[in-house]
Amino acid sequence: MLPLRGLIRSVTTPEFAGVTFHEVLCKSALNRVPGGSRMPFAWTVNPTRGCLHQCVYCLSPDTLVLMADGRQKPIGELDVGDRIVGTQLEGKRRRYVETPVLATWRTRKRAYRTTLRDGTEIVASGDHRFLTARGWTHVAPRAPGQGQRAYLTINDSLMGLGLGSGSGNGLGPRGGPAITRKLAIVGEVVKTSADLGVASVEDLGAERRMVDITTGTGDFIANGVISHNCFARKTHEYLDLDSGADFDTQIVVKANVAEVLRAELAKPSWKREHVALGTNSDPYMRAEGRYRLMPGIIEALTASRTPFSILTKGPLLRRDLPLLQRAAERVDVGVGISLAFTDPELQQRVEPGTPTPQARLGLIRAVADAGLRPTVMAMPILPWLTDSEQHMNELFGAIREAGGAWVTAGPLHLRPGAREWFMAWLAREYPALVPKYRALFGRGSYTTGEYRDWLADRVRRLRRRHGFVRDEAERGARWTLRTDPDAVGDPELPAAAQVDPRPVQASLF
Repeated sequence: MLPLRGLIRSVTTPEFAGVTFHEVLCKSALNRVPGGSRMPFAWTVNPTRGCLHQCVYCLSPDTLVLMADGRQKPIGELDVGDRIVGTQLEGKRRRYVETPVLATWRTRKRAYRTTLRDGTEIVASGDHRFLTARGWTHVAPRAPGQGQRAYLTINDSLMGLGLGSGSGNGLGPRGGPAITRKLAIVGEVVKTSADLGVASVEDLGAERRMVDITTGTGDFIANGVISHNCFARKTHEYLDLDSGADFDTQIVVKANVAEVLRAELAKPSWKREHVALGTNSDPYMRAEGRYRLMPGIIEALTASRTPFSILTKGPLLRRDLPLLQRAAERVDVGVGISLAFTDPELQQRVEPGTPTPQARLGLIRAVADAGLRPTVMAMPILPWLTDSEQHMNELFGAIREAGGAWVTAGPLHLRPGAREWFMAWLAREYPALVPKYRALFGRGSYTTGEYRDWLADRVRRLRRRHGFVRDEAERGARWTLRTDPDAVGDPELPAAAQVDPRPVQASLF
């Protein structure tokens, strides 16, 4: 048995081969989000620690990490406290900043080799994420039957410096010789001048030793490209558990979380602030089928009239739809679904690897059948591609038919990084539109005010045509808009429901 505070027992079962559940009695259920976080909620509840999804972001031990002094060091040689280079968003720009190594761990994972067009090679697990022009993207897709996620394709381009083939940039080939000159880039804006387009992603067919780190910024520079790290794993170390394999196989279950939460919510000091579930580990992972913690949590939140939202990858959510239906009659329960296309071919061109429009309409229908009033975010609307009367009329009609209670729409936002990727895609797929987009966006990230006004008028007319009524759905829309980092805002919703259109770097806790 592990020396966990409040431990009742440790359990193994053939249904979860290789996993040990440590059932504990917790003293608190509500977790306050640190004041410095830019998350749009102040409280979370995490019924478990560790995660059966086994999402780890691991790199080959010889991967070079850029240090704060401008040199590079293999990730396998890093220690807690080392100062390295990460990135941070400042307004609309991402800059290189100095950040500490907070944790390191080692494990074994199936290996994939990503090769970039400049010659850079990176060996990582399929779950590792790199910053691309379209956002954080996994190396490889999920295994069949485990759902969808964004993953690298030859249409992607990574962000950073690149290592190249060692010719002329002083960085050395394939994580080979350490650089001989310092790269003094701290404070500089992230600019990608090398050709970091993905040339190939190769499954190496075997497990390899892998290393990962947690940093103060949540990212670092690995073989010259911006690389994500795992936030939640660090919390396992607080329990004297390893943040590598233990995070995947030693699952701490707060057996009394519902009872403790009920007591906390009953305190006179509780102000019924929004509570988010699913921010650290998935509350509907397979273990929930064994322990059934969520029904008690939902009932406690509902009884105290506390608004809440649930983020999950687990289809087990369907089990609790009756509870969520009753909860939505008393409190705000936020559910949002993104759908901006009716043409599946165009949708797959723009969003490769994501669920089809029909799949998302089916999800809208299921949520609506539970009475949860789903809000649909029709974003981004693409000028001359999806902003026509015909396309938007079909989209709004399909959403309404599926049971969508509200739809919010806004034009494409070409933030730095996304702009380069999208314009390159546009030049390949629709070259005749390139000069029109340049005129519409100029040198900025946003369309002209005239275009936004024109689109807002079309959105208003189509809402009226398809019977979307604001006060019917505002409860669900409020949370959805506030938590969508790419939302441009909605001219018909009150200011309190708007979100800053500038993207933010999420900081988990």
